[in-house]
Amino acid sequence: MNSNLIKQNQPLIKTHDELILVIKRDLLFPNNAWHGLHAGQMQEYIELIQKNQEFLPRSLMEQDPTYKQIIPYIVFRNNGSYFVMQRKATATEQRLKNKYTIGIGGHMRREDMRESSSLFDWAKREFNEEVEYTYPFSITPLGIINDDTTEVGKVHLGLILLVEGNSDQIKVKSELKSGQLMSQETAHGYYEHMETWSQMAFSFLTSRQ
Repeated sequence: MNSNLIKQNQPLIKTHDELILVIKRDLLFPNNAWHGLHAGQMQEYIELIQKNQEFLPRSLMEQDPTYKQIIPYIVFRNNGSYFVMQRKATATEQRLKNKYTIGIGGHMRREDMRESSSLFDWAKREFNEEVEYTYPFSITPLGIINDDTTEVGKVHLGLILLVEGNSDQIKVKSELKSGQLMSQETAHGYYEHMETWSQMAFSFLTSRQ
């Protein structure tokens, strides 16, 4: 056999592909997958993920719905106003390009977990990487988001965290095109253009006020 031939069905792994935290879908949903935002189950899912976690190449996981990529998703709020951002056309996740979002999120990599296995420590690092905000804040776990109705949602699971800041001095860094703190009423005007997770999180939060 010619060793230079690549098998047609062999998956392509990118050079220097990052290893990201994933868990098998069947372990998350032993019966049928639910849809939406489930509140009050954060610790239960964190324990399940920690017990069954794997770190696999991102390029493969983006195309494999038998796994779920774990994404902490941080919503910033100040005095009832939400930080609404727009993703760039060159965003890493092209399926979300130019979408509006209230969620700051990202993959959990193996090297992140070496520094600390705490979800809250990771959330603080991710928050500081994506936005400029130097004032005190608190973090509250809200719940779990699952949405299998989109190609992005099929391979991701969201851990939703609310960051409550005591200042309105916040702005985006390089990964995002723009960001603005908006009243609930103003933010609702962007609802139809938000990515699905943001729509779910926004509806959940505003229904509790």
